[in-house]
Amino acid sequence: MCQICFEAVAGSGLMHFCHCGSPDTLAAMRRIEADLSRRQMLGGMAAVMGMFAGFGLAPKEGHAQAAGAPLLLTNLKYFDGNTLSLHSGVDILIEEGRIAALPAAGQGPAEAERIDCGGRTVIPGLIDSHWHTTLASVSQLAAMTQDIGFVHLMAGKEAGATLMRGFTTVRDVGGPAFGLHAAVDRGVVAGPRIFPAGAIISQTSGHGDFRFQNALPMMPVDQADYATKAGVSALADGVPEVLRRAREQLMKGASQIKIAAGGGVASQYDPLESLQFTEEEMRAAVNAATDWGTYVCAHVYTSAGIQRCIRAGVKSIEHGQLADEDTVRMMADHGTWWSIQPFLADEDANKYTDPKAVAAQKMVAEGTMRAFEWADKHKVNWSFGTDILYGGGETQAKQLTKLARFMSPLTALHRATGAAGDLLAMSGARAPYDGRLGVISEGAFADLLVIDGDAEAGLDWLADSDNLRVILKGGRIFKNSL
Repeated sequence: MCQICFEAVAGSGLMHFCHCGSPDTLAAMRRIEADLSRRQMLGGMAAVMGMFAGFGLAPKEGHAQAAGAPLLLTNLKYFDGNTLSLHSGVDILIEEGRIAALPAAGQGPAEAERIDCGGRTVIPGLIDSHWHTTLASVSQLAAMTQDIGFVHLMAGKEAGATLMRGFTTVRDVGGPAFGLHAAVDRGVVAGPRIFPAGAIISQTSGHGDFRFQNALPMMPVDQADYATKAGVSALADGVPEVLRRAREQLMKGASQIKIAAGGGVASQYDPLESLQFTEEEMRAAVNAATDWGTYVCAHVYTSAGIQRCIRAGVKSIEHGQLADEDTVRMMADHGTWWSIQPFLADEDANKYTDPKAVAAQKMVAEGTMRAFEWADKHKVNWSFGTDILYGGGETQAKQLTKLARFMSPLTALHRATGAAGDLLAMSGARAPYDGRLGVISEGAFADLLVIDGDAEAGLDWLADSDNLRVILKGGRIFKNSL
């Protein structure tokens, strides 16, 4: 008997049974708690929105279709994301955030809201398959030392800029992106769809070990370093630890798992040619991901590292520019994806003074040109990504234009739309979005760009966001300058 009922009985002298645990009482309490929670949530959301607005992060002005009213794009040509030619003679009908139909021109429903594209080309929203949402807009020093709230606010600001560059989806391959992913999906912040990997899983001394040498040796009683606590990386040595760290990222909502399987160009400790994680350790991450219906992608450059990854069951090679032709054949034979970035040691590349890093950067640039050639020659599945880190996000679209040096413009667009969408689909049930991305077809998400530019002749128009006249994500209009 609860205290209130006990006092009531004691004061009346009557026998009384407590009803506090009855179904009717519990149902009433749930209604009261739900109402209080709703009020607290609304108050909290108002405070969060105010905070984001003060930092320039409130959702961009946009609107969805009126309730029950479809949206119809008319007077257009379109690239479907896969076929290497433009289509015409149809309109694009959008309902409930998806492409409902491609009716013959002039045959769409009369009640639809219309956007006259003026004969322009419509393409799928772009996909960056190698992006670091929380690390793209801050320096490395800031990422590893500043208050994590500042890092996340900067990431939110960059997310809005990413969407305005025409990238409606990114595959995040390392960093604490889960919070921003939730905020974007809830409409608190404008940004692209995010496929988050969570922390990069790295061995001690590996590409994701950001500690200083004076932090060694690590002892069982030591607290986690800042990068680990912030969710940038997760250190693991041995099969049990790799299993644990992979499962932790899955628990957080990872759509794929990212491991570091080799060194980096400018890594402070790990040489570019170093092999990281044994095959058994890699297989542990693969088993954890496979058990949840998804896959592992791996940072690695060299042939030996790539081959170890393939033998362990890794499904996506990130970078890989130092692969020899036999290794590329092996990727093709195993159906392994290749996420290639246009690392060309050009004006947009990271600047190094260390002679070893300069030499490594040159090797990777030479390998990049071979990578495009061999990927095409051996029919490897590959997709476009940028890997922009620590500033330089404004060059994201410009990086895509560089692919036109090695292939036709529509082939390059395919690698950032239809092909990239196929790579994202490997997340299976762990994918955050239940629908096709990177294509213009019935049932696909209505992530679309209306462009000023000849997509068959070149991609230079991508470098200026003013040429993106309409940006839609999920049927919502985030920009319309027509």
